[in-house]
Amino acid sequence: MSGTSRWWWVRHAPVPCPQGRIHGRLDVACDVSDSEDFRQLAARIPAGAVLLESGLMRCRQTAGALESAGLLLPPPLVEPDLAEQDFGHWQGHSWLDLEAAKDPDLAAFWRDPATAAPPGGESFAAMTARVAAAIRRLSREHGGRDILAVVHAGTVRAALALALDLSPAQALQFAVQPLSLTRIDAVAASWRVECVNVTAV
Repeated sequence: MSGTSRWWWVRHAPVPCPQGRIHGRLDVACDVSDSEDFRQLAARIPAGAVLLESGLMRCRQTAGALESAGLLLPPPLVEPDLAEQDFGHWQGHSWLDLEAAKDPDLAAFWRDPATAAPPGGESFAAMTARVAAAIRRLSREHGGRDILAVVHAGTVRAALALALDLSPAQALQFAVQPLSLTRIDAVAASWRVECVNVTAV
């Protein structure tokens, strides 16, 4: 790794969903109408940072809104390994729907949400391993650069698990709000956390 890689992790803008559905890997749109929040966030991020996205629409829209707010960015690099946890057959349903339907896998999932995989999906533990490998690779590829990753709540938690050497269960305890900023620096073979879940005032 050449120099310090400064990771600027931004969770995408909020997804309007009064039913509280599980989005996971679904390609759903987000609400980018709060121009003041975007202006404040854009002012915190350095211009010209390497731009990474998960490939889902809500991340692409969020990055576009940051550019519209004045942040100068290069064309994005799509990194599917930074995508949200795959919730498999549960995607598109709400937790209340699953409880009402007496889903047979739900109880086991809530007993151990870090390592239990939703049916047809992946566990959060598997996701943290996927994201950690991607972060290490991208930190080498972009050593000494600022890296803006517009991603998902689960991705940010996985990045914190790597930086702080946390178990997946511990990482799930972090709150990651829409349009929040988390900053993690890759310094040689170690990590430094500058801020977590910073939102507009």
